[in-house]
Amino acid sequence: MKFLILLSLLTMPLAEQPDTLVQADIKAVQEDSSLVVLTLEDALKVAMSENISVKIADKEITRTNYAKKGAYAALFPNVDGTATFQRTIKKQVMYMDSGGGFDIAGMVKEALMPVVAPLYGQHPELPLPDLGGGSAAQEKNDASSDGFSVGRWNTWSAGITASMPIINVQLWESLKISGDEVELAVEKARGSRVDMVTQVKEAYYAVLLAKEANQVYEKVYENAVQNLNITQMRYNAQKASEMDLTRAKTTVANAVPDLYNSRNSVGLALWQLKAVMGVDLDYNMDVAGKLSDFAGEMFYDIHSHDNPDLSRNSSLKQLAIQIEELAKTVKVNQMAYVPSLAVAFNYTYSAMTNDFNFKEYKWTPYSYVGLSLSIPIFSGGKRLNAVRQSKVQYDQMKLQQINLERQLRIGIRSCLSTMETSMNSYYAAQSAVESARKGYEISQKSYEVGRSTLVELNDALLALATASLSECQAVFNFLGAKAELENQLGQDYVNE
Repeated sequence: MKFLILLSLLTMPLAEQPDTLVQADIKAVQEDSSLVVLTLEDALKVAMSENISVKIADKEITRTNYAKKGAYAALFPNVDGTATFQRTIKKQVMYMDSGGGFDIAGMVKEALMPVVAPLYGQHPELPLPDLGGGSAAQEKNDASSDGFSVGRWNTWSAGITASMPIINVQLWESLKISGDEVELAVEKARGSRVDMVTQVKEAYYAVLLAKEANQVYEKVYENAVQNLNITQMRYNAQKASEMDLTRAKTTVANAVPDLYNSRNSVGLALWQLKAVMGVDLDYNMDVAGKLSDFAGEMFYDIHSHDNPDLSRNSSLKQLAIQIEELAKTVKVNQMAYVPSLAVAFNYTYSAMTNDFNFKEYKWTPYSYVGLSLSIPIFSGGKRLNAVRQSKVQYDQMKLQQINLERQLRIGIRSCLSTMETSMNSYYAAQSAVESARKGYEISQKSYEVGRSTLVELNDALLALATASLSECQAVFNFLGAKAELENQLGQDYVNE
């Protein structure tokens, strides 16, 4: 959060005793026993357990672990129970003839004649049955036969089927990718925590900056009110003009909106911190300390990162894992050319009936066990193009890795440059604050004795406010750049 150091020149009515209202609000906050004041370490600890991004990342780890277990299940037998019922709408018709030189009727006649002939001799009144035979009978039978229906109306079956791969090289290679998915999810979770730490630090520093700015504007307002009182007394003693009194009133009026805007900025910064931490926005909390407490960190050796180590950067590590996955994907697609062998087993009980009298059903078993060998021969170029596609994706990811590393090095140099500039600005702002404070005290004493004008006093007040905010802004910029540097270097938060 950056504050523009400007004092508004808009004229507005002087609020009645606004300093009393401000002091009353501050006193109310101090007496609020439900207020929770957090340090930066406290805020980080809360965010580690409550931040939404961290929770989502942890859920992703759990999900990928389940996916990995599901992938390894393909190595075990796959057993399923089956149960079917079929109702025949129209039965199948079967035809039997003696086509192809196979005289069924003749064979039946030849087999039955030894039995039928003695019976016919004892009872000559019985007609000798025509059992067919010969080519003429065969042609007649072929021309007049209508066939006969086979099967029954209801078919019931229940059983168990099982299958298991014995040799499947493509499956074995794909299981390695599922392990990389878990590793990628773990690294993403670590990256989420690193990003969360950076966001919490930046939000925490933004609250401190907003509070520092609020204190500066409160001091500006108090000084403006004090100068107005002095001008009023001088005006009553006819030592100050009406123009001076009007200017003093205008200065106080202009300080009021700046004061309340700064207080509103504190509230907005606290909401942002609460959102990053993952707590309710209505949670009554405040932050401890001030930006000057972190000024000791500005003694930083920026040359220690002339050749930064990016091995722990989360984005680079995630990209490296994805590249490894693509390399394995290429191999998986190549293994599609390798034959596979699987074993299968089936055991089924079935019954065929024309009614629903279950007690009278006759169930017959049927079972088998076998091997299935699959040899890839031709797929229209599907396997070849899959290999080519995965190789192109692999090359793309390698180029992205090179580009990301370049961007990270640029970002690190930018952070180091900002930190160096902030350190120099901070030391200069310290001197400016001391000089501005001394100049304002001199101008105030001179104005009290009538040796300087109100314009000079206002200029000194503006210079003091500007220098104070510049000092706070320098510390804030340094801390923000340092937090971003730690993020790009992939430094983990360690709860000490």
